[in-house]
Amino acid sequence: MERCRRGLVLLPALMCWLFSAQVSAQGFGFQDVIDKAREKAGESYQAPTPVPQFLQELSQEQYQGIRFKSENSLWRESGSHFQVSLMSPGLYFKHAVKLNVVDAQGVHDLPYDKNNFTYTSEELARRVPADLGYGGFRLTYPDADAENGRRAFMVFAGASYFRAIGKNNHFGLSARGIAVNTGLPSGEQFPSFTEFWLIRPNAKADTLTLYALLDGRSLTGAYQFDIRLGDAAVMDVKSRLFIRNDIEKLGVAPLTSMFFYGGNTARPVGEWRPRVHDSDGLLMHDGGSGEWLWRPLLNPKNLKIDYFSAAQVQGFGLMQRQTRFDDFQDFGAHYHERPSAWVQPKGEWGKGRVSLVQLPSNNEVNNNIVAFWTPDEPVRQGQTLAYDYQLKVGAPTVSGSDRASAVKTFVGDGNRAGGGNVEGAYRIVVDFAGGPLKDVPGNAPVTSDVIAEGDGEVIEHFVEFLAPVNRWRVSILARPAADQPLSLRAFLKKGEDTVSETWSYEIPVNNDILGGDSR
Repeated sequence: MERCRRGLVLLPALMCWLFSAQVSAQGFGFQDVIDKAREKAGESYQAPTPVPQFLQELSQEQYQGIRFKSENSLWRESGSHFQVSLMSPGLYFKHAVKLNVVDAQGVHDLPYDKNNFTYTSEELARRVPADLGYGGFRLTYPDADAENGRRAFMVFAGASYFRAIGKNNHFGLSARGIAVNTGLPSGEQFPSFTEFWLIRPNAKADTLTLYALLDGRSLTGAYQFDIRLGDAAVMDVKSRLFIRNDIEKLGVAPLTSMFFYGGNTARPVGEWRPRVHDSDGLLMHDGGSGEWLWRPLLNPKNLKIDYFSAAQVQGFGLMQRQTRFDDFQDFGAHYHERPSAWVQPKGEWGKGRVSLVQLPSNNEVNNNIVAFWTPDEPVRQGQTLAYDYQLKVGAPTVSGSDRASAVKTFVGDGNRAGGGNVEGAYRIVVDFAGGPLKDVPGNAPVTSDVIAEGDGEVIEHFVEFLAPVNRWRVSILARPAADQPLSLRAFLKKGEDTVSETWSYEIPVNNDILGGDSR
C-alpha cells in the first residue's frame, strides 16, 4: 500500500486501493462475523447514526442524480465477472454502512471518497461530508446491452433489504435479512445490516461470497451469502441470530412486494392499466403433506394477516405469474418483467407457518405485501437460532413445482346471467394449466375438489377443458355465511391423482373488489 500511495497519487483513493488487492481470501471467515454478532448481542443497542437531514430530504430525482463513476468499480481492473458499484446514502437509505474487502492480505476497510460520485449540482457536492460513508452497493455482471457494458443484478441497501433479478428481469420485490413483529399493533422493528465483508473473487469465479452483520433492538445476526448468476440469481444464505429481547413474531427469510390492484380487484378510478403489481400470489410447498398451495394477493381495505401451517415447509415465495406485456400495458414500469422469488429451507427449521401480511395501499409506491416463515416456538432473550436456506430470484419456474398452476382467477356475481341465480353467492372461475395437465386430452377424467372453509357453502362446481388455450377450468358457485368471509380451496384430480396445486382464496365481507382475472 505504501508503494501504491507514492506511485499512484493522482488516482482516487478507491482506485489506489484496488491495485494492491489480491484474488484469494484468507484469514477471515463466517465464524469471525458470528463471534462479532454474539459479542454485540451482549451490548446495549445503539441505533445507526443517521446521515445529515438534507440528504434524507432529497427527492427521488435528486438522489438518483448522485451517480457512482463506473470506472471506479471494485475489481474492475482484474476483469472479474463480479464487480461492485458503491451507493451514496440519502433518501430511503438513512445511514451509512461499513464496507470491508477480504483478500490474501487480510481485511481492508474500504475508504469513502465522495469523488467516486457525480452530483446533480455543485452545491449538493459541496454539502456532502468527506467522511459520509457508503449507503450500500450494487453487484454487476457483463451485459453487452447495458449501459457501460454491465448490469446490476443485486443490490444491498436500506435496513436489511436486498434485491436481485434473474435474466430478462427488472427489479421488483425485495428480500430482507429478518422481519421482527411485522403487522403487530406494537409496531414493526427494522434491524439493519451495518457492516459487510466482500470476499474478493478470482477473476473468472462464478460465485461471490459476502458476509453481513445485522444489528437491531431485539437481535443481532451474522449472514453469509454465496451468490451465483445464471437464468436466475441464486443465493445460498446462512444466518445465525442472537436474541437480545423476547420477540413476539420472528419472520425468517422475509420477502417484501407490492400489490396495488389486479384482475380480481376493482380498478381504481382513473387507472387505465389492467393490473399494477410486483407479485400476484404466494406459493407454498408443504413437505409433510406434499401440497403446493397458491394464494392470490389482495389489496385489502384493512390490515390482513393469514397463516399457512406446514408440517415441514419445503419452500415458499412471492411469484409474478403474469409475464406478458398485455397483462399490464405499462412499458415504463416493466411490471411484466418483475421477478419471482423462492425460498427453500436447508436442514430442519422445526414446526412453523408461513405468514402473509397484506396492508392497504392507495398507490403503487408502497410495498404492502410481506411473506415469511414464523417458528411456532416462542423466541426468547438469550437464544441462538440458525436458519440456512437457498433463495432463487427469476422466472416463475424458480419454485420447481411439478403441479399444474392456477393461471387465472375470475370472481363475479352468482346472481346474474352467466354467473348463476343464487342471491348472495359468488361465481368463481379458476383456470389451471401446465404440469401433468400439459398434454392431457380434453376427454380425460379430470375432476375438481372444492372445499368451503368455515360456514361457507359450495353450491356447485364442475370442470371443463378450454381447447383454444389448453387450460382446465373449474367453475364454482359458492355462498358465504352471513357477515363472514368466503374462504375456498380447490384443486384438480386426474383419476385418483392430485395433479394441480391447491388454489386458496378468501373473499372479504361485503366484498367490493369484484374484477376480471388474477393469475
